Amino acid sequence: MKSSCQRIDALITPFVDGELPEPDSRNVEDHLRRCPPCYSRVSAERTVRTLVRDNHSMLAAPRAPDGLRTRCAALSHGADGARGAGRAPANWRTRLTPYALAASLVVVVGGAFVYQATDNSARVLAAELTADHLKCFALNRALGTHEEASLVESSLASSFGWRAHLPENPASAGLELIGERPCLYGQGKIAHIMYRHNGEPLSLFMLPRTVRPEQLVETLGHECAIWSSQDRTFVLVSRESRADVEKLVQYVHVSMR
Repeated sequence: MKSSCQRIDALITPFVDGELPEPDSRNVEDHLRRCPPCYSRVSAERTVRTLVRDNHSMLAAPRAPDGLRTRCAALSHGADGARGAGRAPANWRTRLTPYALAASLVVVVGGAFVYQATDNSARVLAAELTADHLKCFALNRALGTHEEASLVESSLASSFGWRAHLPENPASAGLELIGERPCLYGQGKIAHIMYRHNGEPLSLFMLPRTVRPEQLVETLGHECAIWSSQDRTFVLVSRESRADVEKLVQYVHVSMR
């Protein structure tokens, strides 16, 4: 079953978006009837997609209520443990199904959407992508998927026209490639490359056709480095220290072509 889950992993988001050709869509539907974890993952992604659509008109709100911001921060710490702890308590991981964990993170996503328009605020963008970082790694913990660099590069080229060359020796920087997913944010679809750095989750997002000033933002217990190259904006999300994040950004600049 695991190999079958790996084969349809890249099809899940376009399936939820209704963008798959009919034969691929039928294959995903057949798999979902036999695989409760993947069915739960699709349910969670549909919930997030509905939340994004239903709250679109609220994007101009100046900020979320303080109570909601507090609950969002508490959820993010509950999902991955306090800074430096490295992992959530065992009873948290074993008691929650993949859907329940992903659904709890929908609150974080909702909190990001009511701050203010994503394209006007680096903090909104950072909060939104940090929520996506948490959701995707929660799903990955349930599925345990890993992808080769060549497959990730092929997906980035076909989905975004981005002919990226990932670092050839990521282990030298303590990085382990997990995979890539097309994700949604306030302005459309983006690439999400997932790594672990010294065992801890790290995300690199690529936003096509956008340019933003270089910034480093702290939100939801994570550091988010934002920078642009050509007509793409990159956001690196990690719970590590600001100094470590800055070193990782330099590594990505040098090693990713």
